[in-house]
Amino acid sequence: MRHKNNLNDDKMFTKRFFRILSPDFPEFLQEYIATPAMQRLKPNSISCGCNYTDLFDVKFKYSNLSHSIGVALIVWHFTRDKKATLAGLFHDIANPSFKHCIDFMNGDYEKQESIDERMAGILTDSKEIMRLLRRDKIATSDVLDFAKYPIADNDTPQLSADRLEYTLANGYFWLPVWTMAEIKEIYDGLTVAENENGVPELTFRTLEIAEKFVAGASKLWPSWIDDKDKITMQFIADTMRKMSHLGLITVDDLYEKSETEIIDIIKNCDDKKIREDFEKFQNLTECRVSTFKVAGKYCRSIKAKRRYVVPLVVTKNGAERITKLSQTAKCQIDRFLKMTFAKYVWLDIDE
Repeated sequence: MRHKNNLNDDKMFTKRFFRILSPDFPEFLQEYIATPAMQRLKPNSISCGCNYTDLFDVKFKYSNLSHSIGVALIVWHFTRDKKATLAGLFHDIANPSFKHCIDFMNGDYEKQESIDERMAGILTDSKEIMRLLRRDKIATSDVLDFAKYPIADNDTPQLSADRLEYTLANGYFWLPVWTMAEIKEIYDGLTVAENENGVPELTFRTLEIAEKFVAGASKLWPSWIDDKDKITMQFIADTMRKMSHLGLITVDDLYEKSETEIIDIIKNCDDKKIREDFEKFQNLTECRVSTFKVAGKYCRSIKAKRRYVVPLVVTKNGAERITKLSQTAKCQIDRFLKMTFAKYVWLDIDE
């Protein structure tokens, strides 16, 4: 076993990446980042538990805090709007340990939004954040609704700061599809333009760079909904549910304890089957698929949210979707959207 739970952040990558996203780091962010409510996100990965099993070979942990800072830096770089930047920083403040696995636990496979319901409470319960907002004369309502700032957040398949940040980062640490130099080239190739609805959106200056982005990103998209990704998230969700039903863990624990602390609780709990199944899960190197439900094994049929982007490109006519300008990019996007998966995925773990 490779002891995935001991993975650390790559501080050098994070430092270089942040410098690309915003060469001038906004000083006002520092105090907000230092609050306990934000620091709670630091021990946890954006990989939704996938870095705790040998089903994946993750290079290093990229924390949920780093992702949140990255989104804020993108928003700041393109808007210079303090309120929008803070909304970007806070957008994942309600994420529990194992991130979207808990959406799976709640049955929210395709939208993956159930965890957002706690955001207002976590934000307003933070005395440190509320003090800073009062000092800066910013209303809570101005930073709660992430979606009110279209550069920060918008609907799939548009390009937003959130979607851009995790795509660029994942293309380095999760599934290497580009170098740091290529990340910089892609990022420097962006501007803001009005989309077909008259709303500002992150837009590529040239077709060449937009095609480069889609070529790399389209290799990432399938990995976020493939069989081993879905079964990993579902297994962690089901483990959390079993622990909760037995009174061994609470929902609040998922917000108050780190992922490694929760894994320690699992490994030391009184339920022998939960302990042994989780150890098997951590050591597994493959999952299997089937057209029918495999009796006696951990076998599930799971749908998942498709994350992808159809970016805008600046043209003489304003800004147009890449699918109208590039047959190559259109084929890459269509290929992903037409992907099909086995009806059932299973692990060699007894049910």
